[in-house]
Amino acid sequence: MEVFLFAENRGREHDLYRRNESMPIKVNDQLSAVDNLRQEGIVTITEQRAHTQDIRPLRILILNLMPLKKPTELMLLRLLGNSPIQIEVDFCRTITHEATHTDNSYLDSAYLEFQDIKDRYYDGFLVTGAPVECYDFEDVDYWQEFTEYMEWAKRHVFSVLYYCWGAQAGLYYHYGIQKHLLPKKFSGIYQYDLTMKYHPLLRGFDDRYFIPQSRHTDIDHAAVESHPALTVLSRSSYHGVNIVTAEDIRRVFVLGHFEYNRRTLEEEFVRDRDKGLHPAIPKYYYPENDPSEPPVFKWCSYAHLFYSNWINLVYQNTPYDLHDLQPLP
Repeated sequence: MEVFLFAENRGREHDLYRRNESMPIKVNDQLSAVDNLRQEGIVTITEQRAHTQDIRPLRILILNLMPLKKPTELMLLRLLGNSPIQIEVDFCRTITHEATHTDNSYLDSAYLEFQDIKDRYYDGFLVTGAPVECYDFEDVDYWQEFTEYMEWAKRHVFSVLYYCWGAQAGLYYHYGIQKHLLPKKFSGIYQYDLTMKYHPLLRGFDDRYFIPQSRHTDIDHAAVESHPALTVLSRSSYHGVNIVTAEDIRRVFVLGHFEYNRRTLEEEFVRDRDKGLHPAIPKYYYPENDPSEPPVFKWCSYAHLFYSNWINLVYQNTPYDLHDLQPLP
């Protein structure tokens, strides 16, 4: 059985949409996020009800590389579910790395593998981060499988959105951008300035926005800035580029975690502290840098806006028949 989840439509004037109609996001009902989403007011509807909406849904595939898969599912579905467009979401995984934080029976029921999707087409493909950044790319145990997804996406996906380690890996695989270890973990809520204020991915953004960072590595920013195929949409004079596109919007790289919820950095901080790793307090996260105070959720609106803009751009530009996709180099 499949579950359809919907967010309230905002009354878009189009004959494919009816005012006050609701557009569903369809996910596998085995996903643990379903109950949480219902509790948050993203309501379930029947398959028959969804099929009365005479449009083709956007098809989104998510390659979830995070060890804690269930929290990542929930964070991403919150953002994808805040849309008036009908969206059909599949999750996939690598099989060359054995999951240790998520039960295999759950993954077998809720996740696809590369063999399941290799002949399918999708409008969008999300590639998450992963805690493997301290390894050389080729030393990651699922790197070969990861590159199979990258090659497949060239001909089977309209737009690929990479974030954090996924963005570093995508920039390396497609454009040869190297990464390097940082002297200490880059963790906190950081500001970035728009360099292309009127780019449609940044529609509605302020001149500066906030995004969580949580990583031990960085990329060669100068190489990104000088690469003729890459367009930098935002940067910080202190921390380099943040959002980069290529092939128009067919490839989007976000060096950060828009999807993080209010407490994610805190959970990471407490985890590392309890392991005796002596982590630094995430910067610009707690009021007055005091971990006893609740963190301010100051990137939430930017996260929703960015994902809404991406979904809208994909919807407007993807071919109705995905077999008509132009392959990417």
